[in-house]
Amino acid sequence: MTVPPDVCPIVRDTSPEPLAYPFWTAGGLGLPGGYGQLRDRPPVRVRLPYGDDAWLASSYEDVRAVLSDPRFSLAEAVHRDQPRIGPMPRTGGGLIALDAPRHTQLRALLSKEFTARRIERLRGHAGEVVDGLLDRMVAAGPPSDLVEDLAFPLPLTLICELTGVPKADRAGVRAWADAVTSGGVTPDVVQRHAKDFFTRMGDWIEDRRRTPANDLITVLVRASDDGALTEEELSGLLNEILIGGFVTTTNQIANFFAVLLLPGEAGAGGADVLKAVRTRPDLIPRAVEELLRLVPLLNGLTLPRYASEDVELGGVLIRAGEPVVVSQAAANHDPAAFPSPDRLILDRPGTPHISFGHGIHYCLGAHLARLELRTTLERVTTRLPSLRLAVPEKELHWRDKEFFSGLRSLPVTW
Repeated sequence: MTVPPDVCPIVRDTSPEPLAYPFWTAGGLGLPGGYGQLRDRPPVRVRLPYGDDAWLASSYEDVRAVLSDPRFSLAEAVHRDQPRIGPMPRTGGGLIALDAPRHTQLRALLSKEFTARRIERLRGHAGEVVDGLLDRMVAAGPPSDLVEDLAFPLPLTLICELTGVPKADRAGVRAWADAVTSGGVTPDVVQRHAKDFFTRMGDWIEDRRRTPANDLITVLVRASDDGALTEEELSGLLNEILIGGFVTTTNQIANFFAVLLLPGEAGAGGADVLKAVRTRPDLIPRAVEELLRLVPLLNGLTLPRYASEDVELGGVLIRAGEPVVVSQAAANHDPAAFPSPDRLILDRPGTPHISFGHGIHYCLGAHLARLELRTTLERVTTRLPSLRLAVPEKELHWRDKEFFSGLRSLPVTW
């Protein structure tokens, strides 16, 4: 059954037919209309294009409950026919394939490398990288593509420097990330990219065994050689750090500027926020947090979690062995938690967004992402105060039916 994204029927709890899902956006950054019909309801059954049927949690309260409850297992999904948007299931490797206690043990190896204090030391260097990219844009003259000229190279450069990926291999990292986060790449293409990427990774690992350096690959290699993690865990963690360390921020840099540069209602109040931060840079941290809440990043859903026992969630009984998917974007737009949720409000009080997750799987790189987003917004508004879109809104090209929401390009001028 195919249901248009803005005409999603309400499925009663007694209905044997799950709701068709995902609610794909038709382009742009608004929350798909189907979520509005689920807002005040308990979790409902949904059917994704592939894998098991699942329960969908979309309210702020229910989403936080699932993300923090150890009875919902991410590790179990590796062994199941996972509900998913593409034909290839997620395989093992990395923190997102683990539950406590193993998750806690491996995260401890990395968490000290991503503390707020350690990431803060990168602030000056991050500013230099942004300025270098802006220098090239200015030298070339407008128009420019903010995705290719800034949003991609900044986080890719910083995460590759932190991990220790050679400059010559960074294009290969991007190609691999593009393959695994796209909904339209065939399995044979993914396998071809995987072979190339993991061959390169093996070279990096062996190079660090011969010549240690001050980078994350060396940290992981030492832990492996000391018996703290297996070679499979080493490669899984490194893969996860690299992809998660730049793809999300790349999309959000472009998404943020799209919101800020779109006029009037189209930008959900972004034009007013942009004007405010241009005159008061001290508002930038607050603006970034509100943009993180407003702008959906995941295209509707998280990775599935399977109930390890019967669990009551929002008045519904989730049976042991049943999967649950959650929409962090819908939770961040729940009016019970965020009044006027579709507007940017800089002085919004109280409730924290959950764009970085919640519970033990809270994003390891949250401090790095915030640094990159704040630095980019500060340097761009300072260096290019007249920045504006170079094309009409209708000519913006959005990613369609992919894991992350975002723009393929963002033409700007100044």
